[in-house]
Amino acid sequence: MWEAYIRSLGEDPTTTPRVFTAWHFSDNEQDASELAALVEEGRKRATATAYWEFENSEARLPAAGDYSVIVDWAGEARCIIQTTSVKVVPFNEVTADFARTEGEGDGSLDYWRKVHWAYFERTLRALGRIPDETMPVVCETFEVVYGASRP
Repeated sequence: MWEAYIRSLGEDPTTTPRVFTAWHFSDNEQDASELAALVEEGRKRATATAYWEFENSEARLPAAGDYSVIVDWAGEARCIIQTTSVKVVPFNEVTADFARTEGEGDGSLDYWRKVHWAYFERTLRALGRIPDETMPVVCETFEVVYGASRP
């Protein structure tokens, strides 16, 4: 998919300066598939990650302009996104607007807090961390640039 995207821009995949990461949403197959589908539909335009996950990995924080190939649990490419903004805020300061942009469930901040708290409890436990209301959360917004309904 990445090569097709680069060619669609009129660039050569072997010489383009553009780079990407490939990843799936969430920590389980069902959520990974559902969230990728929400991106493809255009409903999900943001994602949130506990900052502590980046501290305990070699991955760097996303930055505006970054490209990501979104894959499903099996590793099949679903679409390509480009990050438009990144903010690190305490969990209890994530806004209703961000929750709506993330596009999950009913789009409410209450729903966002419930499902993300459960996710952070699962993923941070493996890092020996316990989530709290002031833990830093990486709030990333993006747009689909290829795949799904894009050429």
